[in-house]
Amino acid sequence: MMDLSCFKAYDLRGQVPEQLNPDLAERIGRAYVDVTGAKKVIVGYDIRLSSPDIATALSDGLRAAGANVYDIGLCGTEQVYFATSHYEMDGGIMVTASHNPKNHNGMKMVGPESRPISSDNGLNDIRDRVLEPFTDASEQGSYETLDAMDAYVEHLLGYIDTASLKPLTIVANAGNGGAGLVIDQLEKHLPFRFVKVHHEADGNFPNGVPNPILPENRSATAEAVVAQQAAMGIAWDGDYDRCFFFDENGRFIEGYYIVGLLADQFLRKTGGGAVIHDPRLTWNTLDLVQAAGGTPVESKTGHAFIKQRMRDEDAVYGGEMSAHHYFRDFAYCDSGMIPWLLVAERLCQSGQTLSSLIDARIEAYPASGEINRTIADPKAVISAIEANYREQGGRVSKVDGVSIEFDDWRFNLRMSNTEPVVRLNVEARGDKALMEAKTEELLAEMERLNR
Repeated sequence: MMDLSCFKAYDLRGQVPEQLNPDLAERIGRAYVDVTGAKKVIVGYDIRLSSPDIATALSDGLRAAGANVYDIGLCGTEQVYFATSHYEMDGGIMVTASHNPKNHNGMKMVGPESRPISSDNGLNDIRDRVLEPFTDASEQGSYETLDAMDAYVEHLLGYIDTASLKPLTIVANAGNGGAGLVIDQLEKHLPFRFVKVHHEADGNFPNGVPNPILPENRSATAEAVVAQQAAMGIAWDGDYDRCFFFDENGRFIEGYYIVGLLADQFLRKTGGGAVIHDPRLTWNTLDLVQAAGGTPVESKTGHAFIKQRMRDEDAVYGGEMSAHHYFRDFAYCDSGMIPWLLVAERLCQSGQTLSSLIDARIEAYPASGEINRTIADPKAVISAIEANYREQGGRVSKVDGVSIEFDDWRFNLRMSNTEPVVRLNVEARGDKALMEAKTEELLAEMERLNR
């Protein structure tokens, strides 16, 4: 039997070559065409050493099944999203394992208009089709390279008023992923001085796997911000669909507060509209969206859910505290480039520092950040905590996991989809001590129930 353990809920990820290799990639290409009926498919790949061979085999499979392949080469996930929608293709596949270890690889798949292909709308069918015999199409598909960079950069610049920009020093840490290639192109159009850290694309990951959410990976960016007296720092993961911010003091900013800042900045441009947010931490986002004339809409966490809800609501922007930011004019997809351009624009227009924009929000809505605990029976623990706090008068919502709200504090508890882990987020209204006390209280309760 073929090992298909690389198929996950939203994408493919696994070790190379044990779980993903060129032979399997070729079959995946064939299965993708058989299941979706796609005739024109974008293919791109990240900086991992195994990516070019896997992308070539994938393209061979797509062509053998009769699809024409448009290869945009080394890129980020969002460029596959962009090219698929911009050039009106039938689908797109990005070869990437994002921030996984360097001996891993994977794929992210989309259909027409860059709609995500997940386990509930085709990914499981592709997995099952891989196991069946294949016959070549009567006419093999064509192959051509497509340079999408100029159109992509032009699109990115359309989100900001370049005339309002002023000289800023910005630290850009690509983590030896692909983001540096885009910064080099954007740099020509912007008045910013970029201090480039771990800039060269290198699948050997000489400075570790690019994953700025890990505290140990933040010091290079933070130190460069302070040393260069930069206005802010930005760091990306390997396929740069997520970006992370550091203020002018080198402080890492929780993604939750960036959601509110971006919602506010975007609504200033649009004069209103729906903004999608996840249920983990909400009060700061609700406050800013409503103040800017927008309509906040809560969605289950996860890119497939957020993107669908954005389409349903025709939302202008969507944000998750995990540093995924989605934009209506970007085919409702997530981008790691649009957010920092909007934040830089805000700094230029307001004359404020990033810390001054963020500090007031942290003070108004102090939050714990996401805390993970390994729990033997997550469902039982969450149910017991829900019953306990419901009895105390908490208002319960179950959009994603369980959210329980009191007048002056709230929390969300949710299970991981992939491991026996429970994720906790707590926030309060202007009372950091209360937030910290309630966080400790909930963690102690989780520990007691887990015995």
